[in-house]
Amino acid sequence: MKAFTYERPASIADAARLAAERPNAKFIAGGTNLLDLMKLQVETPATLIDVNRLPLDRVEDTSEGGLRVGALVRNADLAAHPRVRKDYAVLAKALLAGASGQLRNRATTAGNLLQRTRCYYFYDTSMPCNKREPGSGCSAIGGFNRIMAVLGTSEACIATNPSDMNVALRALDATVETVDARGGSRTIPIADFHRLPGDTPQVETDLKPGEMITAVTLPKPVPGTHIYRKVRDRASYAFATVSVAAVIGADKGGRVEAARLAFGGLAHKPWRVAEAEAALVRTGSADAAADAVLAGARGYGSNDFKIPLTRRTLRAVMAQATRA
Repeated sequence: MKAFTYERPASIADAARLAAERPNAKFIAGGTNLLDLMKLQVETPATLIDVNRLPLDRVEDTSEGGLRVGALVRNADLAAHPRVRKDYAVLAKALLAGASGQLRNRATTAGNLLQRTRCYYFYDTSMPCNKREPGSGCSAIGGFNRIMAVLGTSEACIATNPSDMNVALRALDATVETVDARGGSRTIPIADFHRLPGDTPQVETDLKPGEMITAVTLPKPVPGTHIYRKVRDRASYAFATVSVAAVIGADKGGRVEAARLAFGGLAHKPWRVAEAEAALVRTGSADAAADAVLAGARGYGSNDFKIPLTRRTLRAVMAQATRA
């Protein structure tokens, strides 16, 4: 780990100002991902800005009937929150599937949004990686790529977003609230928050330099059966090979009337396809929805199995939803 300067700002404004003024500064809260990356010198921030004492740890009802989740709300507390369990169960289920109890007690909402990929080559500083060193190449293409993406990839990167929470937020149409050093604020739809790799895989989100996440807002809940299905190599703590966050509205006969489907483990960002949801409502067929989701999918050898696995996982989700 390389030496760094440590700051503990007294206000949100001070935190944003420090991030804008200090080159290569990083916010730290739980540190469950950042500290690991620092130990390996994948991340080498010159300044750590400790935001743990800022008033961003509350979960509050919104006037529109939704929920506002502070950036510092711990994953364990969010999963256990009564309204989350009742109205946004897919989010609670995703959080509980996402990590060990110890990690959930430390990991924060904003930190989970900003999780970096678990690509083997990203973590191995002896190997080329366009995320670490733009222009150096992607070792995963042609390498061991079992956990890598099959959708939204580019010749520069085939990494996946590792977060379970992000997949549920995408299904729920969440928005991300931010502030900057000038006191400006904005709201970013979760659909636009994470980026596909393109030619710049090192740019993973829509955040501007120095911009700080303050909250995630969930809209008014929609009725339906909430399911989070995660396929992984072991039932204990492991990242998703394929995951599906689903909110399915069905009549008493099991006919699908409304659907929200978001997928993890497949792309550089949570993957949601409007045509798949429309196909599911129109035909009631999980395979028709899977056809839309997997349009343009490409395997890279070791991860070819993800394509049929996605189809089987969606079938299992729909079987569960229509008998619920």
